[in-house]
Amino acid sequence: MWFVYILKSKIFNKYYIGCTRNLQRRIWEHNAGLTISVKRYIPYELVYFEKYNNQEEAYKREKQIKSYKGGNAFKRLIKKHE
Repeated sequence: MWFVYILKSKIFNKYYIGCTRNLQRRIWEHNAGLTISVKRYIPYELVYFEKYNNQEEAYKREKQIKSYKGGNAFKRLIKKHE
């Protein structure tokens, strides 16, 4: 099982979109500061995720979500789940 997920910084209004096989471990890694590029925005909370059967589908969806990050489609996706 693969997951596409969106995290939101609890302090800053920043989002992170990612893909993983182990969602709990990955969230822990982000909040432990192990992801250098987003370390300064910790702590994060999970605001959205989707499940996929394979890596190819998950990466395709991750790329799609990233393509409209900050736009109306992204805002609608987040709003439905926050």
